[in-house]
Amino acid sequence: MSDYHSVKVLPVLPLKNVVLFPKLVLPLTVGRDSSRAAIEAALTQHDKEIVLVAQRDASVETPLATDLYTIGTRASIRKVLRTSPTTMDIIVLGEERVVLLKVEQSNSYLSARISPHPISEESASEEEALQTALYDLASKAVEKVNPQAAEQIGQLMSSTEDPMQLIWLLATAFSLDLDKAQSLLEAPTKLEALRLAVRHISHEIQVLEMRQKIVNEAQTEMSKEQREYVLRRQLKAIQQELGEGDSETAEVDELREKLRKADLPEEARKESDRELKRFERTPAQAPDHHILRTYLELVSELPWKVATGDQLDIARARQILDEDHFGLKDVKERILEHLGVLHRNPSAKAPILCFVGPPGVGKTSLGQSIARSLGRNFERMSLGGLHDEAELRGHRRTYIGAMPGRLIQAIRRAGANNPVLMLDEVDKLGRDFRGDPAAALLEILDPEQNSKFRDNYLDLAFDLSKVMFITTANSLDTIPQPLLDRMEVLRLVGYSEEEKLAIANKYLIPRQLKEAGLTAEQCVFVQEGLRHLIARYTREAGLRNLERSIASLARKAALKFSEGRTEPVEMSPDTIADLLGPEIYQPEEVRKDLPAGVATGLAWTPTGGDVLFIEGTLLPSGKGLTLTGQLGDVMQESAKAAQSYLWSHAGDFGIDPHLFSDAGVHIHVPSGAIPKDGPSAGITTAVALASLYTKKPARSDTAMTGEITLSGRVLPIGGVKEKVLAARRAGIHRVVLPKANQKDLRDLPENVRKEMEFRFVDRIEDVFKETIPHLFDALATVERHTNN
Repeated sequence: MSDYHSVKVLPVLPLKNVVLFPKLVLPLTVGRDSSRAAIEAALTQHDKEIVLVAQRDASVETPLATDLYTIGTRASIRKVLRTSPTTMDIIVLGEERVVLLKVEQSNSYLSARISPHPISEESASEEEALQTALYDLASKAVEKVNPQAAEQIGQLMSSTEDPMQLIWLLATAFSLDLDKAQSLLEAPTKLEALRLAVRHISHEIQVLEMRQKIVNEAQTEMSKEQREYVLRRQLKAIQQELGEGDSETAEVDELREKLRKADLPEEARKESDRELKRFERTPAQAPDHHILRTYLELVSELPWKVATGDQLDIARARQILDEDHFGLKDVKERILEHLGVLHRNPSAKAPILCFVGPPGVGKTSLGQSIARSLGRNFERMSLGGLHDEAELRGHRRTYIGAMPGRLIQAIRRAGANNPVLMLDEVDKLGRDFRGDPAAALLEILDPEQNSKFRDNYLDLAFDLSKVMFITTANSLDTIPQPLLDRMEVLRLVGYSEEEKLAIANKYLIPRQLKEAGLTAEQCVFVQEGLRHLIARYTREAGLRNLERSIASLARKAALKFSEGRTEPVEMSPDTIADLLGPEIYQPEEVRKDLPAGVATGLAWTPTGGDVLFIEGTLLPSGKGLTLTGQLGDVMQESAKAAQSYLWSHAGDFGIDPHLFSDAGVHIHVPSGAIPKDGPSAGITTAVALASLYTKKPARSDTAMTGEITLSGRVLPIGGVKEKVLAARRAGIHRVVLPKANQKDLRDLPENVRKEMEFRFVDRIEDVFKETIPHLFDALATVERHTNN
């Protein structure tokens, strides 16, 4: 016995994914040359004694000392069976726990200097509690693993007085992970071993319970499916005995009849027949059954050859368009032109229109009126924020939850292949890793391609050439040029004050009074009050805020009547101020006396037009040109071009050339929080600089707009209608415009054209004559004195 408690050198047998515990038997199959050599050495030189220690990494085929744990088990070889020249089966019995003091390579195997490593004994009340808990867990675990042998194993455990032997027995029976088993072998004290064993065995019991629950649920589900299958077979037999068709056959017959009535094109008919045959062979329980049914229902419900008849009564169409919308002459004429073409050529392709304009001018509602005037069905799709191309083209049926694209769904809802389909907010399409929806629209909106549009889900050619597409946008800047090229752009500009007044009287007030439950006699909008509401409480190109304000007034009037009022409510300016509070907007007042260096310009904004004052001041001893007011690059370049022109022609306008080099200039455009850009402020900047350098004030009753070149030419600009209306709102009735914009006055209402005074110019000298009259008076005086 003394030899066992001394340091000795024994062969080492590395183990993969297993731990041998003392007092337990372990069968092993040995295949590695080094391991077989260690066993032979143990049998011939060490009285069948060998050290078994686990490898840290099982993938290492030739382990070294660093690849082995330092705690192992001294064992005796009880049986050896050489099954082949390269393998042998052995049975070993663990004797005691040992620590490997030093591992060396001896010949063709590893050997180790070992020392016994007994477990420390500690007496504590916790140890007794853990020992009791371990016995309870062991009994429970045995019932989970092998209920039939539970009684015999329970007797074996009860006869085992040493808790360490029970721990090692349970660890081997549960085949714990290598790390957990090694931690039990290396436990320094019996108390620590009990703690680890209780923790590991509890976890294994939880895993067993979960595994048993899953098995039971699977068996229950399988039993349920088997029961349903038997019941279905019985139901089918009963239906056959009664002479009734089963539900699956009836479903197939129903789909076949729907497809027959759909009058499909040849390609669609062949594909639907093929899918219907697949559907017949597919069991109702199969996932594909629902997918095929959904697909066939879509094919049968699409209006392949169904079209609504166009109402070609042009007089009636004109009446409908005039009833629904005020103004918009160009748009209405374009729709009536298409009706005229259809009257002469029923097979003509539908136009693809793009309504561009600020919010609230009636783009979306105009689409509904067009559909009503044509007698067609109307569908609307909002494209705002759309990022996924598959939303338009659909998803392929291979994906779970695949659906047709929104375009095909809209056609399906419309029930005809020639609806008016509005694609709203086309300028707000997104683009990311899921694709570019704008690129998908290139095919949809191309009359040469959309006659064979293929949705990814449908995967059949569908003719979209008869659909009248109408897109809407607030701006063309974000629409890709190839897409814009496929559309006919119709601009809807903002409404003038008179137009808003007429629309409010004809449409908005009656609608909001009806919503509030009032009559025109109970709530009276006087024209002066309505003008006050338009000018002081709303500032927009459209009508949304105006309608909201009218609705608010109608609700407040309804409240008064609900509280017992009987007299009519007259919406005068004072009443509106009492009900809606202080005025929101103060109209841009005309500056009666402009100082030298200030000029009145006109600007276009998304909500209409606006008056813009450009102010300049000289900076003695300063240098260069300073520009403030959040001006964009184009506007800054216009200012520099205006200064360069004046500098190069200083003598022509009586300006001292030294001013340009001896003094700096600061130009500011008020409302500095609002970004401004564009070339149309060119002549206004030139007038402000000319006024500043000559100290001659510009006319305060004149506003101007136009682009300037370095040679002094005045070029045309856009947004004439909005700019002129802005000048009129501000009380300015004299406007200087580029001569090339004379044609744009046709867009103005007739009363505005009569009321306003226009001056058309094509040279900057003409601008100065119209805006700084004293400049040329002074030049004439200088010239007379020179001649004398």
